[in-house]
Amino acid sequence: MIERFYLKDYLSFQEAELNLKHGLVVFSGPSGSGKSILIESILSSVGLSSCDANICESSVTWDIDEEETGLENDEINVFKHIKKEKSRYFINNQSISKKSINSLTAKYLKHLSLRDFSDFENEGLLSILDNKIGEQALKLKTTYQQTFQAYSKVKKELEILEDEEKKIVELKEFAKFEIDRINTVNPKEGEDDELLEIKKELSKKEKALEMIGGANEIFNLEHLVSSALDTLDVDSAFFDDAMNELRSVLENAEEKFSALDEIDVEEILNRIEELGELKRRYGSIEEAIEYKEQKLQELEKYENIEVEKGELQKQYEQLSKEVTTLADNLTSLRSKTLKNFEKELNNYLKQLYLRDASVKLSQTKLSSLGQDILEIRLNDTDLAKISTGEFNRLRLAVLALKSESLQNVGGVLMLDEIDANLSGEESMSVAKVLKKLTNNFQIFVISHQPQLTSMGDQHFLVYKDGNISKTKELSFDEKINEIARIISGDTISDEAKKFARELLEANR
Repeated sequence: MIERFYLKDYLSFQEAELNLKHGLVVFSGPSGSGKSILIESILSSVGLSSCDANICESSVTWDIDEEETGLENDEINVFKHIKKEKSRYFINNQSISKKSINSLTAKYLKHLSLRDFSDFENEGLLSILDNKIGEQALKLKTTYQQTFQAYSKVKKELEILEDEEKKIVELKEFAKFEIDRINTVNPKEGEDDELLEIKKELSKKEKALEMIGGANEIFNLEHLVSSALDTLDVDSAFFDDAMNELRSVLENAEEKFSALDEIDVEEILNRIEELGELKRRYGSIEEAIEYKEQKLQELEKYENIEVEKGELQKQYEQLSKEVTTLADNLTSLRSKTLKNFEKELNNYLKQLYLRDASVKLSQTKLSSLGQDILEIRLNDTDLAKISTGEFNRLRLAVLALKSESLQNVGGVLMLDEIDANLSGEESMSVAKVLKKLTNNFQIFVISHQPQLTSMGDQHFLVYKDGNISKTKELSFDEKINEIARIISGDTISDEAKKFARELLEANR
């Protein structure tokens, strides 16, 4: 529910603060006093409308889906809309997009002045019907949904397999082609690096041997250096070691380059080109080898597809029988309860002074809901063609049916002038249904009829002081005066006050 609402600077309102209770909350007042503005700003505070108020803010008891929104719940969550240069929305002072706040609010608040067909969607109507049946339907529904999930999974796998089977020849040929392409080259991991190193050595072989030949001239002068060191009485061991090490390095280099004489340079270059082509196609030699293994596995799978398909077909046929039987059983239970559902719905419609509705259960393809479609028509008229007043009262009847099985309390219904153009009896009938709905909902309603107004658990007068709109929660005696004004106009008669008191006393 909404526990508190605050509004600042919006059209004729400078400031308004409402401390709200659970139950039926009625707003009344003269035409043009700002009642609709107030409702619009409450909707705007929770992202279901937009207005130019400086601030509109609602403190609510609704739980926030912390994982979905990334926001944390407080003991009381504060939803806020601020309009300066642009609209901004906040929950607990943390910024949130209008789409996100709207999605969250829609789980808890319904605005019945909008022609919203969500309460007549198949899933919701079947849920009400199943709750009427009771535990037997709910257990059967759970078993059905589990079986349907398994059935859908196997069906999808089989469809994929059959689709693959249609392309099997092409897929097998492609897999073989790719395997042969890689096998023809027969690459080894790291081979490309080794060949590139050989190519590098070949490219510098001639120049390196020429330089080594020149460097070997130093050994022709080695004895002169040794003699000079002996003459100087210097130990020549360091020089001998250095020359021996140099001799070893040059000899090893000559041997390495001599070994390259046996290598076919053209063969090396061709091999590097083959491996380069694989790398260009697959990314690396390692990836080419991995891709070949993948294609070998696919080829094996294609070879075994008939076996796999046969097993899936057996599972599918078994699950198809099971899910169809469960759907038939669910349809049977729903069909037996349908007349009672229709009767209870029409009882509410009778209270609301509406003609009877017809309820039809028809079959369609299997879904997670079963095989049933539940449709409601008012006097055989499509819901899209009935009047707005009839549509909203029919929604009330459906919500009343639904509320009989609801366990949670905290949802909010907002109605602008649902009793507009209704007779006194019709207005009272709407009020009685709304009163029933307050077991599960906090309900905000604008009313111009004494009957509905008198049923309010909380009554706010919206009035103008000069050009400024203001609100005031009414006491019992103040309610009498306001209802009397609704009955007789600005000149309040004693008879109107008497009737107003009788209404309030009767509904206390």
